[in-house]
Amino acid sequence: MHDDISLTTGRAKRVLTERIMPAIYSASTPLTVGVHELPGEPIPPAEGLELSFEPYTPGTPWGPAWGTTWFRVEAQIPEGWRGRKVEALIDLGFDVNMTGFQCEALVYRPDGTPVKSLNPRNQWVPVTQDAAGGEQVTLFLEAASNPVLLDYHPFLPTQEGDILTAAKDRLYRTRRMDLVVFEPEVFDLSLDLEVLLELQAELPETSPRRMRILQALDDALDVLDLQHIAETAGAARAQLAEVLAAPAEASAHRVAAIGHAHIDSAWLWPVRETIRKVARTASSMTTLIEEQPDFLYGMSSAQQYEWLKLHRPEVYARVRDAVKAGRFLPLGGMWVESDTVMPTGESLVRQFSYGQRFFAEEFGIRSRGVWLPDSFGYSPALPQLMRRAGFEWFFTQKISWNQANTFPHHTFLWEGIDGSRMFTHFPPMDTYNSQLSGMELGKATRQFKENRVATSSIAPVGWGDGGGGTTREMTGRAQRLANLEGSATVEWKHPDVFFEEAKAELAYPAVWVGELYLELHRGTLTSQHGTKSGNRHSEQALIEAELWAATAAVREGFSYPAAELDRLWKLLLLHQFHDILPGTSIAWVHREAVAVFAEIVAGARRIAEQARAALAGAGDQELVFAPTSISGHAASSEAVPLGASPVPAAPEAATLRPEDGGFRLENELVSVLISAEGLIVSAVDRTSGREAIPAGRPANLFQLHQDFPNMWDAWDIDKYYRNRVEDLTDVAGLRAEVVDGVATVVIERVFSESQLEQTITLAPGSRTVLLRNAIDWQETEKLLKLAFPLDIFATHTDAETQFGYQSRVTHVNTSWEAAKFETSMHRFVLIREDGFGVALVNDSIYGYDTSRDATEKEGVTTTVRLSLLRAPRFPDPETDQGEHVITVGLVIGADPETATAAGIALGAPNTVVRGAHAVAPLVRVDGEGLVVSAVKLADDGSGDVVVRVYEALGRRARGTVTADFEHRGVQTVTLLEDPIDGRQSPNQPVELQLTPFEVRTLRFIR
Repeated sequence: MHDDISLTTGRAKRVLTERIMPAIYSASTPLTVGVHELPGEPIPPAEGLELSFEPYTPGTPWGPAWGTTWFRVEAQIPEGWRGRKVEALIDLGFDVNMTGFQCEALVYRPDGTPVKSLNPRNQWVPVTQDAAGGEQVTLFLEAASNPVLLDYHPFLPTQEGDILTAAKDRLYRTRRMDLVVFEPEVFDLSLDLEVLLELQAELPETSPRRMRILQALDDALDVLDLQHIAETAGAARAQLAEVLAAPAEASAHRVAAIGHAHIDSAWLWPVRETIRKVARTASSMTTLIEEQPDFLYGMSSAQQYEWLKLHRPEVYARVRDAVKAGRFLPLGGMWVESDTVMPTGESLVRQFSYGQRFFAEEFGIRSRGVWLPDSFGYSPALPQLMRRAGFEWFFTQKISWNQANTFPHHTFLWEGIDGSRMFTHFPPMDTYNSQLSGMELGKATRQFKENRVATSSIAPVGWGDGGGGTTREMTGRAQRLANLEGSATVEWKHPDVFFEEAKAELAYPAVWVGELYLELHRGTLTSQHGTKSGNRHSEQALIEAELWAATAAVREGFSYPAAELDRLWKLLLLHQFHDILPGTSIAWVHREAVAVFAEIVAGARRIAEQARAALAGAGDQELVFAPTSISGHAASSEAVPLGASPVPAAPEAATLRPEDGGFRLENELVSVLISAEGLIVSAVDRTSGREAIPAGRPANLFQLHQDFPNMWDAWDIDKYYRNRVEDLTDVAGLRAEVVDGVATVVIERVFSESQLEQTITLAPGSRTVLLRNAIDWQETEKLLKLAFPLDIFATHTDAETQFGYQSRVTHVNTSWEAAKFETSMHRFVLIREDGFGVALVNDSIYGYDTSRDATEKEGVTTTVRLSLLRAPRFPDPETDQGEHVITVGLVIGADPETATAAGIALGAPNTVVRGAHAVAPLVRVDGEGLVVSAVKLADDGSGDVVVRVYEALGRRARGTVTADFEHRGVQTVTLLEDPIDGRQSPNQPVELQLTPFEVRTLRFIR
């Protein structure tokens, strides 16, 4: 039996690949080709069409790395092709195994109409369905010679990832540039055979269905004349008609297909190339929509639509028409498919608000679900934010990449840190680039975890990253698989419809509580520190700019710079894309990202400076502007939250004295001993007398690890990195002094190929020992950690996430816990036992790890290590080489309130301005645990004031929000600023009752 199967399938596969597929094109004539290689950056298509062209011979090398070459191809359709379907077939030198990662082109007609893209899996261009014979054909190709960086061994360091260092050699050689006759019947035969071959491979060996398919394959091949494929294809198809018409079983799994092309907004190419990838793909997909009446295509990321609008209006016009027809579906409701672990809560709010605002203004719709197939793990704050932005469902696929543990659900409710739940689906075929292959459909059927109670799953269908999206081969498979015995059924379906049906049939879905941790790509919390630091500072600069600009607009008639704020926010949101902020793009991308973040910070600070000047007036009085609602968070404890007040009198200075070869730093709250090696050997809370550092286990210990993961250099940290570590205890210099009342110790270290200068400070009245680390990092494949062993019996850590914190156990009882050997935080991680805690705060890092040690004498201690810098070599061979400044703080005697305040203080320091008078805050928030996240003017330009408040401590809270300006009432609104309830009375404090980690947005109507 097995031999018979092998003979039939082997015969069918050979005939298909060696005879039938080549016969899809039955006649050809060469195109006459002209070429124009641009010397610099791309030009608008209208200019490309007007270029002068030199004669070009196919087979000649073309295209240096990151270059643009325009081709003009021309031919006259032969008279003998009358009535035939004619296409152009153009191979620019493609490798079909590298779809989306090499050269590509967008084809234009002479009038500037975009046709479709050219790429390895899509080398044809429609010319005419019914040739008259003798007509002239002219097409223009805007071809991009992007270098192949991933390659078959994807992790070799390369300088090709930046136009500044890439070689100038021509990379590609065209293979074929012809006008051809397309044979529809042969094409259909190829799809018939392909679908049946893949289906039978998924069926039991002796099943009747498989046997009948194999017999039909033999019968079809028996009537096919291999020397006259086109003439006999119809007869061969007739032999397959019966098995292709057999309907699916009533119990067959149902696949909701949606055309898709996951296009990374930057990755192994710069942003400017993504703009063109989007244009190429959208052109192909609108063309396919015109040709396939049932086909639906979905594209996420409002940013990508805006790129089309700004840079390729001729493509955008076609997209708008297809959206209006309900065929081209805006998905996801976000500005980009962002990382969701590292952005602040405000950034995620703006991802939603800017994305949904664009879709509403341009298309009159809002997305009902969040579409994030490829981000590197998902924050437990996300369910609440999605719900408060009005979303109904969430889709991802990435968790199927887990290294150790298989996620137990495909359709389920995801519960976040505040208890909010979001209906969620993972596709069981484990891909967001489905080809609708028999293997994928079989996998979806077998793996679907909810098979007992549900019947359907999603398949995002198409090649991504410039691969052109869905192909006509895929739509042909979908047509054959719509109702086919032995297979899951396939239907093009809007994801909204799928989720409605899934909710209806799954009355009691399982619940997953907490973060969706990806057991992979843990290094993304640390790679490219310059990008991460720029992101953190940009976020805070924009929030401050909005605060002071809104305050000045209401108080002083200051012109609120809404357009400039929108521009800066959009730049920030773009660079939070899940291959930019995580540090996994080429050098070109991160070089530009650092520059863009600097532009954002400068622009936002300029707005804030102008607004503060308008508020303070002209004068010589020193005023402290406090940009947060946390009172007493800095040395100037008398600063008015969200307002400005005179600089207070200087407090009593901290003290510094030599001790045991090192120095002791003290103020009224804490006492810290720095050893001769520059390590923290004692940290005492003077109020309780509690020592935070275990005997013989000094903190502030830099540790250098070898860091060479099995795969994905910039992405991964593998657990065996811990097996090799060097403690950096050698001191090249040690000095100390008291400066302006602040006790200061400076330590210099030289290690490996690098050096650092650490400045340790203790300010009066502060529980936080600040450690400013200026590091000249020159390592290769190394990881730098900063370790803090703590004399604390901690069963869990509390790490800040958006609008709250997430708790993680410190033990590793299960494989799920063991897999979390590198985890995320925002501004703080808190380590505590009953009655005492220590927090570690930071200004620009996101990764940490935790371990516990126990001895009979010392008991249990908890060590937390902050991840400072990495040095992977792919895709950027010089990742983070150079100088970095990373500030962390050791908060002695901390609880959630102290940790939250200290983390906010480090990232949002007060600003001293000379002016005429103090400035009362625009709004005042009273209530323990209540934190103001944003004060801004409303997105709709009405001048209303929007205030966002959240509960930060993980418990129920009561309080008030009082507006210090005349208003006509206040409404609770969504994150998109839509009203939730009726208007409350004007000019009265708003009473709040918040549940743990709840986010509340108020709109004061002016």
